[in-house]
Amino acid sequence: MEKVPFNRPSMSSDELLHIEQSIASRELSGGGYFTRLAQSLLKKELGGNCEVLLTTSCTHALEVAAILLNLQPGDEVIVPAFTFPSTALAFVMHGANVIFADCRPDTLNLDESLLENLITPNTRAIVPVHYAGISCDMDKIMDLANSYDLIVIEDNAHGLFGKYKNKSLGTIGHLATQSFHETKNITCGEGGALIINEKKFYERAEIILEKGTNRKRFFRGQVDKYSWVDKGSSYILADLLASMLCAQLKRAKKIQNSREKAWNLYYEKLEYWASNNNVKLPFVPDEAYQPFHMFYLLVPDVEIRDSLLNEWNSKGVNAVFHYLPLNRSEMGRKFSTNSNSCSVAEDISNRIIRLPFYTDISLAEQEKVVSVVLESKW
Repeated sequence: MEKVPFNRPSMSSDELLHIEQSIASRELSGGGYFTRLAQSLLKKELGGNCEVLLTTSCTHALEVAAILLNLQPGDEVIVPAFTFPSTALAFVMHGANVIFADCRPDTLNLDESLLENLITPNTRAIVPVHYAGISCDMDKIMDLANSYDLIVIEDNAHGLFGKYKNKSLGTIGHLATQSFHETKNITCGEGGALIINEKKFYERAEIILEKGTNRKRFFRGQVDKYSWVDKGSSYILADLLASMLCAQLKRAKKIQNSREKAWNLYYEKLEYWASNNNVKLPFVPDEAYQPFHMFYLLVPDVEIRDSLLNEWNSKGVNAVFHYLPLNRSEMGRKFSTNSNSCSVAEDISNRIIRLPFYTDISLAEQEKVVSVVLESKW
């Protein structure tokens, strides 16, 4: 058997059909038929009480959120140390300092019990990341944010279809962001979305996405010409890519069923081995419904992690590690004003292994991965 890749995007004839329809329409830039349809499908999936704006990436959706905050020099935004750089970068790009919060050892999410000690008079926002699509404790985060008059921006790059106490992830904070990168459950190659749960942000968000112009108001006949009125950039997803996104969203149930089956197979086949080798499998709290975004292992230490990665990859299983803690990065040290230790994030970073996991992973591929893992010795 060929090497089992870490990721393989799921494609069908539906995507090709939608792309052909988009090309035939000659309506390729953002804001066309497929953009509107994808936004409508996503809004329906999330529950219908939010507004959705497609963006060129989750990173850009985070940047739009940062602009909406009207950040000033000295402002601070709290982000988890264990996340992709975009979570912090978007706010640094628009003038904020970032404060890194350590993560919980069970869910690997931001540790909400540490948040209050990180809040200062300069704090403007909290950005929880739902790692692996498993929800943060959003009740505690929202209660704390409301008591200090802070904005909560859910980085939901992993969490589409996930829930917290029956609420869709991405609909709990004031704002949220989604990713449609090729590694995500639903993809258009590169893409994202800004989810707006506070209506007051919507009109300005439209302007920011339209390069700082009130172009959308012009198209709606609300002004007789449009002009430059605010900050912004070219953040709008092309309609051509939105057409592919529509096809993926239409077959979301099939995608999710496949991923759930694959995730459960890993868990069932590896549970006994993990318990006998001091390896932790993903933890899903009772209040969380996970979207089966990834499958990871936490092995005892970094030496074992590195040894297993070398062994498994040599046997044709492309397993990988994940984030390096942002507080230890060169840019993290430059743009953070706190020197708090994030010992859990650092420990997790040294011990995590992500197994190959994607929508169309075959039973034979999974059996190969499981066989290689079970044969491991250290």
